[in-house]
Amino acid sequence: MMEFLTADWLGTPLWFWCAFGALVFLLTAFDLGFLHKEDREMGVGESLRLSAFYVGVALAFGAWIWAARGADFGIKYYTGFFLEKALSIDNVFVISMIFTYFAIPPKYQYRALLWGILAVIVLRGVMIAGGAALVAEAYWVLYIFAAFLIVTGIRMLWATDHAPDIARNPAVKWISGHMRVTPELHGERFFVRVPESGSGRMVLAATPLFLALVVINLADLVFAVDSVPAIFAITTDTFIVYTSNIMAILGLRALYFALAAMIHRFHYLKYALALVLVFIGAKILIADFLLGGAKFPPLLSLGVTLALILGGVAWSLLKTRGQTG
Repeated sequence: MMEFLTADWLGTPLWFWCAFGALVFLLTAFDLGFLHKEDREMGVGESLRLSAFYVGVALAFGAWIWAARGADFGIKYYTGFFLEKALSIDNVFVISMIFTYFAIPPKYQYRALLWGILAVIVLRGVMIAGGAALVAEAYWVLYIFAAFLIVTGIRMLWATDHAPDIARNPAVKWISGHMRVTPELHGERFFVRVPESGSGRMVLAATPLFLALVVINLADLVFAVDSVPAIFAITTDTFIVYTSNIMAILGLRALYFALAAMIHRFHYLKYALALVLVFIGAKILIADFLLGGAKFPPLLSLGVTLALILGGVAWSLLKTRGQTG
């Protein structure tokens, strides 16, 4: 049994993966079974306290990685975690728009977010596994990731904000055209049985809460196109890539209600994130072509990433003092 647990899986002993899986299971069970047995609206204060708890768990997990695998892996985990956490703030605006469009009241939003996060854990795993296989097969794929991050960062610097047109979302149009969808919510339920017009027999129908869940997960796939290449630009270790990504996402549903109430205060953060993407993409090219293949100092990478993100947050809060949503 011990030999099985110490065997490498994707470059990391299997027991590391088991420990992480157990932690995710316990956090999700605690959240779903203890904190939110009943649907209710979460206040900003509770949202901040629960988010602080998740951040504390993520930081403690990083300390365990640091102690068990060394400083290099620990620093890369923290860099990936803070980057994904900052990038996820952009998700909040889109998620808020989705809930508003489908008229989902706050007391049911947490349920949709929870199931959305569970789906993200699987979808991100698939995307990261695919990215790891590509990089292992052809290292030059990292140069494509680097170029993509630089171009994306530059485009973010000049892009104008616009609300997504959810009514024209292909998934919404397809589901509405191929499934029965109730015009109203049915509490926390994603599917209900309703009488069919004409025959009166009971048939299965989706609710607006299910449509919101589908669109939220599709939106995350779009955001993952940025975040997955970004974390691979920090490290190609699959365990660090996946765990830093998921630990940042796990706390997003807790932080959502606080951020949604003050998302207007983070207008300038997108410029800091744009600079972070450019920096992370550029450091791959700098390390391979200017440093002769030497590793870009992980501590410097973490320092620059944190400085840009915290600077963006501070500048946003300073410039938006006194503003209301």
